[in-house]
Amino acid sequence: MTIVIFVFFLGYFSGSIPFGLLLSILLKKKDPRNLGSKNIGATNIARINGWKLGLLTLILDILKSFIPVKICYIFYPDYLSLISISVFLGHLFPFWLKFKGGKGIAVLIGILFGLSYLYGTFYLLSWLLIAYIFKYSSLAAIISSISIYLFTLIQEDINYSWLILFFNVFIFFKHKENIRRLFNKTESKIKFKK
Repeated sequence: MTIVIFVFFLGYFSGSIPFGLLLSILLKKKDPRNLGSKNIGATNIARINGWKLGLLTLILDILKSFIPVKICYIFYPDYLSLISISVFLGHLFPFWLKFKGGKGIAVLIGILFGLSYLYGTFYLLSWLLIAYIFKYSSLAAIISSISIYLFTLIQEDINYSWLILFFNVFIFFKHKENIRRLFNKTESKIKFKK
């Protein structure tokens, strides 16, 4: 029970660190909660505060999930699902921000790399390719999330496929407005400030 509590809170608190917001405040940039999509994730940070800060946010959000998952992978492999879920939920629903967090894509990339470099690479390359072709971050996130789920099924990796299905439910929920705008052809394309 002690290990379960430790693993859960390690994941949750690591995932709940709002790097995009913290960097914006520390560097005296625009508050992402008030502009663009009003999201603290890397894409919105890049839109309103420039691609460099967006890229740094992306890297830190990936690392904040990759590190605890990889630590658990090495020392507590029986609790991989628990820490993966807790770090993901920490990012989406951070206590410090009244449970209003990011949409989970960068954190999912970190989790996947922590679980399997193959899955992490597959997801990241899928996202980059789709984003490059269609210029929609949300579309890239949705298609990549579906693709990695199907990929785990093809690999007959049932444990991870159930875990990714869990993540996808939240990712689709967090992207519901983006999905509506995509259907209405009003979704913003990727266009970052310098």
